[in-house]
Amino acid sequence: MQKLLNMLGLCARAGRLTTGEKACLDKIRSGGAYVALLDGASAKNAVKSITDACTYHEVPLIRTPEYALGDAIGKPGRMACVVTDEGFAKSIIKIYQSI
Repeated sequence: MQKLLNMLGLCARAGRLTTGEKACLDKIRSGGAYVALLDGASAKNAVKSITDACTYHEVPLIRTPEYALGDAIGKPGRMACVVTDEGFAKSIIKIYQSI
C-alpha cells in the first residue's frame, strides 16, 4: 500500500489530483476522473455519494487505510481524491492490483 500512496503523492505534486468530496464528484460526473480514492475514515454519506457516482460513471474506486490518503498527498484531513491523468491512473491501478 505504501508504494500506491507514494505514487499518489507524486501525482499530487504534478498537479494531476483533485481533492475534496464536492470537487471529486464534479470531476467524476464530468468524465475527467480516471480513478477515485477514498480514505478509510470517510463519513458514511461521503462514501455513499462517491461510490454511487463511481459505479454509475464506471470509475475505479480504491479505499485506503484510515488517514493515509491526506498524509500521502500532503493535505491531512482530505478523505477523497480523484486522479485526472490517465497515465498516473493506470500506474495506480496496476500497483493496487499487485497488492
